[in-house]
Amino acid sequence: MRTLDIKLFRDLVRLWAQALAIALVIAGGVSTVVLAVGSLRSLEETRIAYYERHQFADVFALVRRAPKTLLTQIAEIPGVAAVQGRIAKLALLDIPQFSEPATGLFISLPEDRQPALNRLYIRLGRMPEPGRGDEVVVTEGFAKAHAFRPGSHFAAILNGRKRDLVVVGIALSPEFIYAIGPGDRMPDERRFAIVWMSEKALASVYNLDGAFSSVILSLMRDASEGEVITRLDALLDRYGGQAAYGREDQTSHAFLEHGLDMLRNMSRTLPPIFLLVAAFLINVTLSRIVALEREQIGLLKALGYRNAAVAWHYIKFIVVIVTIGVVIGSAAGTWLGTFVTEMYGDFYRFPFRVFVQSSDVYVAAAALSLGAAIVGAVRALRDIVTLPPAVAMQPPAPPRFRRLLPANFAIRNVLSQPAVMMVRNISGHPIRAMFTIAGMSLATGILIASLFLNGTMEALIDVTYFLSDRQDATVSFVERRPLKAVNQIARLPGILAAEPFREVPVRIRNGNIDRRIMISGRPRDADLNRIIDTDLHPVVLPEAGLALSSWLVHILGTQVGDFVEIDLLEGRRRTVSLPVTALVEDYFGIQGMMHFDALARLMREAPAVNSVSVSLDANERDRFYDAIKSMPTVSGVALQRVSLANFRDALAVLVTTMANIYIGLAAVIAFGVVYNSARISLSERARELASLRVLGFTRGEVLRILLLELAVLTLLAQPPGWAIGYGLAWTLQTKMAGELMRTRLVVEHSTYVLASAMVIAAALFSALVVRRRINQLDLVTVLKTRD
Repeated sequence: MRTLDIKLFRDLVRLWAQALAIALVIAGGVSTVVLAVGSLRSLEETRIAYYERHQFADVFALVRRAPKTLLTQIAEIPGVAAVQGRIAKLALLDIPQFSEPATGLFISLPEDRQPALNRLYIRLGRMPEPGRGDEVVVTEGFAKAHAFRPGSHFAAILNGRKRDLVVVGIALSPEFIYAIGPGDRMPDERRFAIVWMSEKALASVYNLDGAFSSVILSLMRDASEGEVITRLDALLDRYGGQAAYGREDQTSHAFLEHGLDMLRNMSRTLPPIFLLVAAFLINVTLSRIVALEREQIGLLKALGYRNAAVAWHYIKFIVVIVTIGVVIGSAAGTWLGTFVTEMYGDFYRFPFRVFVQSSDVYVAAAALSLGAAIVGAVRALRDIVTLPPAVAMQPPAPPRFRRLLPANFAIRNVLSQPAVMMVRNISGHPIRAMFTIAGMSLATGILIASLFLNGTMEALIDVTYFLSDRQDATVSFVERRPLKAVNQIARLPGILAAEPFREVPVRIRNGNIDRRIMISGRPRDADLNRIIDTDLHPVVLPEAGLALSSWLVHILGTQVGDFVEIDLLEGRRRTVSLPVTALVEDYFGIQGMMHFDALARLMREAPAVNSVSVSLDANERDRFYDAIKSMPTVSGVALQRVSLANFRDALAVLVTTMANIYIGLAAVIAFGVVYNSARISLSERARELASLRVLGFTRGEVLRILLLELAVLTLLAQPPGWAIGYGLAWTLQTKMAGELMRTRLVVEHSTYVLASAMVIAAALFSALVVRRRINQLDLVTVLKTRD
């Protein structure tokens, strides 16, 4: 073994605790890369495979009633690869021993075979047999929520008639990875189901023999989706067709893509920050180690070792630490990535998922870590190369102390002697103190960036569920109803207040930017479904004009006072121009809002409603549910308290779980930064502290001098750490915002306190280690001078 390699081995043994702390910081960076990129790639590959194997459609459209002969004309549209006409209807369900109204989306199945598009993944049981009109297949989540198995029974109100159904199969579908019931904001597997039923049986119930109410298409690889949709709309228009749309506007795919986008943006934001901290820590640590070993470096050069050989020795020191960090981080990242993939897979109901352990991810993580380490070590390596042997073998010149305070001011009269020594040491090494503060500030900052997600989710809940949408329930109708339907709902048992709600699908456009959205018509003085502005103040809708979500305004590039073009996609289709009269805040989706009467005038129809928002007497809920189940015109009831519980249990769990993972990794990094600062400070001042012990200072007094410096630097690091954390939180909040969901930038005071408390806790732990080291100081060995 070469001499320098023996020295390397001894250095690693001597500095094992510091090396391990640095390796853990690198491991945190590596694990974030493997976790984020690996889980994202796994979910994307799973989605692609699921879509391809089960023929997920590309274009979707609803129609009131169209003859099956029209399917031939649709198939002849250039770019269409396959067409499937089907029946799709919403209906209320009556589930045994379940009082709340549930909704089912009934979709027809070809007789005794899988559909050509959106094929089912049968998890349990079988498909309905020909001629058995009471046999159905239901979604897995709904079956699990009610402990249904093949042979279980429930009832449905189909076209006004109650019908008993038997479950023969439990399935998953690529079309309903994320299934939301009418009026709901979150999936509710207890109260919303996809029910597949024989086409013959469903057609006879809804008088749709030889006709269809829904059509889905798959496209050729080089087809133009926009052109296909235009031609499809032209064919369906006279049959009461609603505007067709592609995958990007299909609810399940859009929410899945948004979830992957959040994961994707977290993978682009946090790992680079962690690796930056690792590079910074290596820079500080190696620079101070080089300063401690300057005499050894000078001796090596004097004995004939070239600059390159000495520099390579320290590079190998870095490589060994990075290798340890990469191994630990790869193992931790693989485990965490598998956990996250399973968690997302369960949430989105994938039939299969596999964590992709691609070698390029690990190679990239290792390369990034090594690159960050080398970049961090550049300054130290430069010092090694430029340090002359004669200068290196001499002790470094003592720092020059200057008087900062007036000559007649004696600081020792204000501070104790240990405090005076601490102040002089910090002022004598300002650059070293600045780097130590910077490292601790970064540690505090990444903790705040990881912690703020929990607080911002709670702020989102407060605004959405308590400030804006304050209704207890939303009653949705199968088709739009006259305004008098509001009075009918208001007379039901337990109703305290009722407000109309009308939605119209439109395409909004400004220049060449357009989006498909819903315009909702609401009363001017809406109190249950309240509208708030960007400052969270209630908004009174003007008599004319359009109020838009602030995020939609940002997308379109408009502002209050501008006109936008609106393509009406329901009723008499036409294009109108409307002024933007107000900006509103909505953290879910993008939409427009209008005065209820103004929307009716725009649609050239008598005032009508799609749904009614209601306030309920909690003691009358069961009677209200029973009354709703007897109304064939109702398609479903969304319950606000259930939606809130589902939000906390579902989407919030995904975000907060990811945040907690990053909090744990950030805590490891924070400990590494603080611990290294404490240990290197002890190494640098060992001789000084030993001298004080010889001069009569007690162990406690010596320890107080060192720890007082650590405490002051830790506290000084907190305010800039708070600023860094707020900046990182803003970056995360901006990157994670999307059209389907956004959050407010809310960094609670408790977040700052908790982040600082974690850094201070790391400092206290480091202080305990330093105390043990000081108690074990061998005064003779430390004070021994090399000749």
